[in-house]
Amino acid sequence: MTPGAWCARRSLTDSGVPARFDKGEFALISMVSSPTNGYFYDGQRTASPADMRFSLIRALGYFVGGLWTGWGGRKRVEASQLRNLRRLVEKARRDSPLFRRLYADLRPSSEIELCDLPVTRKPDLMAEFNDWLTIRSLPLERAREHLRDIENAGVPIDDVAIFQTSGTSGEPAVIVLSSSFVEYYYGIMMARFERYHWRLIRDVRKLGVRVTITGGNGHFAGNGFNKLMQRLNPALASGLGLTFIEAEQPINRLVDRLNAIPNIAWIVTYPSMLNILVREKEAGRLRIEPALFSTGGETLTDDLRARVVRAFPSLKYGIADFYGCTECLALAFTCSHGRKHVNEDWVILEAVDEAMRPVPDGTLSATVLLTVLANEVQPFIRYDLGDCVRFYQDSCPCGSPFRSFQVEGRQATLIRVGEVTLSPLIFDLEHEHAQRVQLVQTGERDFEVRAQLANEAAAGLVFEEVIASVKRVFRDNGLEHVAVRESQKALEFTASGKFHEVLPLRGADTGKMA
Repeated sequence: MTPGAWCARRSLTDSGVPARFDKGEFALISMVSSPTNGYFYDGQRTASPADMRFSLIRALGYFVGGLWTGWGGRKRVEASQLRNLRRLVEKARRDSPLFRRLYADLRPSSEIELCDLPVTRKPDLMAEFNDWLTIRSLPLERAREHLRDIENAGVPIDDVAIFQTSGTSGEPAVIVLSSSFVEYYYGIMMARFERYHWRLIRDVRKLGVRVTITGGNGHFAGNGFNKLMQRLNPALASGLGLTFIEAEQPINRLVDRLNAIPNIAWIVTYPSMLNILVREKEAGRLRIEPALFSTGGETLTDDLRARVVRAFPSLKYGIADFYGCTECLALAFTCSHGRKHVNEDWVILEAVDEAMRPVPDGTLSATVLLTVLANEVQPFIRYDLGDCVRFYQDSCPCGSPFRSFQVEGRQATLIRVGEVTLSPLIFDLEHEHAQRVQLVQTGERDFEVRAQLANEAAAGLVFEEVIASVKRVFRDNGLEHVAVRESQKALEFTASGKFHEVLPLRGADTGKMA
């Protein structure tokens, strides 16, 4: 299908957006994406501790702009991307002391090209957090103080929302999002909807409730955004049938909770948790009959997809697998043909080799560089995300002018002890006196805890408390006689530089690590 045919098919009253849609459908737009996605609403709402405003008008501006860019084909997409890049570079130079230094010797922003800009990495940016932001009202210590209290999850600080990454690719990063980014997120995801997506939303709403299973023990996007939604408008959250379930709880308790919820139509979670749900369904313990699964945050393998379809014959709409990260929630969209497309007017995704040189389409990258053109508060420009991707060489059958790609390298590693399979998400390995903690399986029932300490004097306390936490997880899942020991060995990283908090037994059938 040509871009022109695609444009014609996506007219405002045909497949792009229905002639009329209600507030509930508007709210559900964000829920299609992934476990990392969130929700904001522009109608009446309850009082919030901080006044983080959301403008429906500005969101619609992103929506109209997104449609216009898509209708113009590759030429308009590339022109829009370059214009937004130069605008962001100018903003970063003016208001971020860090980028002012980094870009001091570069040519004027109006002439800048992507290849002129240096690669940035999370440890370096976090080390200069106060100079990184383009606002001066949020020093790192203030942000961390806010994040120390789990009760602040989903609570804005001043006019921004604060989250943190899980740290699976290194130490956690503090992510700052303004209302303008949220407006972009809403508008651009609406602009990328096809008729199929609108029909899916309407049908699933009629079938039952949506359940999100994600991490609940930190300020992660899935947990924090869901709580923000309930804080801003609890009545609407209830009306949409949203239920949040913590992934960290014992599996038998999680299964009981799911079985107790009537009419589950839609589950949003990680592939590693989906793997566990499949096992429970195959064993006859899980009795739910959802019509749709949405996954994200990890790689969904073809094998797991096939097992899910076999285990859940109720899946009328199958599995919607999305790609995003806390640094950029609306990084990509999935079309009706199942391909992931970059939102290239506001996002740049570069597939590169170990030397940070571009790789040809069809070649698996060593890593990927992310540039988020919609976040002016915390500039992510040529940011080493650490994932491995492969861009398709051919055009997508959906006719979209936005480039499509495959992701390899976000697959979670499952822990297997006897007949029990555990997701890494259920282990809480964070400690205030450690920079990183790693749980390594050395035998079927043998584990080591390794740590990079922030305070050497507290080494005994770190290992004691982390080991006790790990043993408690095993006991809660019916596993006795599992040895967990302190180890002085160095932390392990993957060949691409990624850090996994939990490493399974080598040679176990856990899938390829990134």
